[in-house]
Amino acid sequence: MVMRWDAFLAAVQERGEYSAPQEAEQAVRVVLALLGAHVVGTERAELAARLPESCALVLLDPLPAAEPLTPERFVRATAAWIDGATDETAKWDVGAVLSVVADAAGEELTRRILLQLPPGYDLIFGRPQPT
Repeated sequence: MVMRWDAFLAAVQERGEYSAPQEAEQAVRVVLALLGAHVVGTERAELAARLPESCALVLLDPLPAAEPLTPERFVRATAAWIDGATDETAKWDVGAVLSVVADAAGEELTRRILLQLPPGYDLIFGRPQPT
C-alpha cells in the first residue's frame, strides 16, 4: 500500500523534530534524490511504488551515481544541499527520512536495498543489522 504524502511528511517531521513541514519537505527531497542515484533496478522501482507520488518522482529522477557513497559521504552530500546544514544536522535529516522510507518499504525490500549500498547504511535507515 502506498503511503500518502501528508502521512509520510508528518512521520518525517515527527522523527526529525522539525518545527515546520517545510523543513521536513526539504530533507525529504534532498535525501530521496541522493538515494535515487544509488539504488537501481527493481528495488528502486518497487520503492517508488510504495512512496507518495511526489516522493517517487524525486527518487526516480536522478541518473545512477558513478560510484557509491559511503554512509558518511552520503551525509556530507546531504549537508551540502541543505541550507545551513552541518554534518550533524544532516545525519539527523538522513535518519529521519530513511527510517520513514524503510517503514514504507517494509523489511524485505529494505533488506534488498541495503544489499545494494555500502556497509553502514543499515544504521542510517534505522535498521541496524547484527554483525
